[in-house]
Amino acid sequence: MTVIQANAITQDLFDPYGQLLDIPRSSGRYDYAANLFSNRELASANLLLVQIEPSHSPIDIVAFERHPHSSQTFVPLEVSKYLVIVCPQAPSGEPDYFETAAFIVPGNAGINYNPGVWHHPLTVLGSLGSFAALVWEDGGSSDTEWIRMPKNCHLQVDI
Repeated sequence: MTVIQANAITQDLFDPYGQLLDIPRSSGRYDYAANLFSNRELASANLLLVQIEPSHSPIDIVAFERHPHSSQTFVPLEVSKYLVIVCPQAPSGEPDYFETAAFIVPGNAGINYNPGVWHHPLTVLGSLGSFAALVWEDGGSSDTEWIRMPKNCHLQVDI
């Protein structure tokens, strides 16, 4: 078993995977805060609302997902903190499991995954959490790709 230590998120650490949508330090409008993207003409923007039950440490990672044709944005509506678990793509196209990273995100910051980034489903810490999410979908099987962890690979996140 491999244990991954979760660290506080920063834009520098999260940069290979997407953008941290942190609250600006001064008043004003901040345009283009994320690199929103879709490469399919027939896909529609899907603004969805999700409520997630909290998880407790240690967190077992059993699967990863990605959205190969779209960015995916999560904006917290009511949550104390949450966990983002990502890993780079191996040359085979599958997740590079042993390079998995975990980030603790405060409840006042959102994230935007770049297209094709392998990630664990959003995990809420502490108490029930609700989010608005944005992804482009056409209802087809390539909206979201899932891959289960190999039986000989067991990852756990310690928070």
